[in-house]
Amino acid sequence: MKSVIGLAILVAAHRGGAQLWPENSLLAFDNALGLGVDAVETDAHMTSDGEIVVIHDPTLDRTTMGRGAISELATTDVTAARLKDRAGRTTDERVPTLAQLLDLLAPQRAQLLLEIKVDARNRRYPGIEEKALALLRSRRMAERTLVMAFEPETVARVRELDPAIRTVLLVGRRQGARDAVQQATALRANVIGYDFRLLDADLMAATRTAGLKVAAWTVNEETDIRRIVGLGVDVVISDRPDLALRLVRP
Repeated sequence: MKSVIGLAILVAAHRGGAQLWPENSLLAFDNALGLGVDAVETDAHMTSDGEIVVIHDPTLDRTTMGRGAISELATTDVTAARLKDRAGRTTDERVPTLAQLLDLLAPQRAQLLLEIKVDARNRRYPGIEEKALALLRSRRMAERTLVMAFEPETVARVRELDPAIRTVLLVGRRQGARDAVQQATALRANVIGYDFRLLDADLMAATRTAGLKVAAWTVNEETDIRRIVGLGVDVVISDRPDLALRLVRP
């Protein structure tokens, strides 16, 4: 068995390692790279003036000292927002742009798992797929990136724009897990990213039979990581990349 980049199992730092450092911060991504992770995972939203920024939520409210919907704020307002740590304390880290993250990753060997999000009203950001792909190409990162989304329409749009780029259909609900293989196949996705709690031997077998790779998110406890590794997933996405690396590559 080989993963999407040829290793037995790929370890990805979820939001840069959200249990270790302020999530989706350049500090987190840099520290995760220092651990030797195979990939970093992050989230993409778009500002009112068309810049792609790296933040999980569609608003600033939870992870920063700022407030408001990303889609309604200018880039300068978003990138000025100071990030919180896990305890809610203010840090010196700011919301990065995707361009800044790509500049950090470009000289490295690590892959990027880039989840394209929808806005606070669950609407697609107009043109976000085109802009994300253009940024990836400008940094020569397209071949090292897997573009992910929960929305099939986003996966389809990315595949339409660049048939060569690798895509991941994300699945988080049990009632949709069994249909995901058929849907991912129809979308010509390369990988299905399952909530790790959905995964069992039968679902793994069905996904493998369809010729698809398997990513598991977000696996943070030792017993869960060991179970997922035992099932033979290709990618372990974790807020604790230090722990995942220790268990995956003892």
